[in-house]
Amino acid sequence: MPKKIIETFNITKVFKLRGKNKSITALNNINMYIKEGEIFGLLGPNGAGKTTLIQILITLLQPTKGYALIDGKDIIKNPMEAKGKVSLMLDNKMLYYRITAYDNLKFFCKIYKVPYDREKIYNAAKFFGLENWLNQYVENFSSGMKMKLALCRTFLIDRPILFLDEPTLGLDVKLKNEIVDRIKKLNKTILLTSHDMSVVEKLCDTIAFINKGEIIKVGTKDVIKKFEHREIKINLTFHNNNYGEIISELKYLNYLIEVDKTDNGVLVSLKDRKYYQDFLRVLSNYQISKIEEKELNLENLFIKLNK
Repeated sequence: MPKKIIETFNITKVFKLRGKNKSITALNNINMYIKEGEIFGLLGPNGAGKTTLIQILITLLQPTKGYALIDGKDIIKNPMEAKGKVSLMLDNKMLYYRITAYDNLKFFCKIYKVPYDREKIYNAAKFFGLENWLNQYVENFSSGMKMKLALCRTFLIDRPILFLDEPTLGLDVKLKNEIVDRIKKLNKTILLTSHDMSVVEKLCDTIAFINKGEIIKVGTKDVIKKFEHREIKINLTFHNNNYGEIISELKYLNYLIEVDKTDNGVLVSLKDRKYYQDFLRVLSNYQISKIEEKELNLENLFIKLNK
């Protein structure tokens, strides 16, 4: 069984507002763990506490209360040892644009005291498809190439734990999928934050929802869906185009949460799968050309949990 490589114990962070006799609780008793080799998604709206938690885990911030272990190293008692276990990527903000890609990677190896040689840098760049761009100035790179270089830097530092903050932000679908594939092959323990639910669904083994400084749900994607959300969305297409009359009639069914007109038909939300047979009997009164059950995705669940 994989060991717990990151553990938090009642992590709390309270910020006192300057000039005011008030405070804000950014994190409130965060208890969670991440297993070795796991890709762990931390999801939440802006201001939920994601960045504060990451800053504490990489020892940039001290918690008001509680502590964490990073590969067995206490972030309070042994901050330098704990920090030496992790590598952080904050999209492409940690790059220097007026030097070459090679010089960026060489520089970061030096400041992180990582042994390197030209072959090691070349191989890391090749993994991300940048081997032919090493001698080019970063200011001439596209957004996707800068993101790849940021990932390459994070990977080259060669720590067992990676913190990736929005690694696909602003990228087109092709580049996003390419970076997702590269991240999958890294074989590291990864804590990932992202607002892109498609990326989270493709990458993450475990997902935690955080809001207002508290963890409100943790589990695998499938477990969370099964446990939290019994609602079923069904897209209906009718031969009859009189959707207004159909929608009015369906709204009287108390086991339907929502009934909405779409471009191609009607979208309904069934409270629970146990009502499916009852609903099908009602639908037998109509001329239906298509019934399509829509799979719940994490975005639906994310919105519902944060209402």
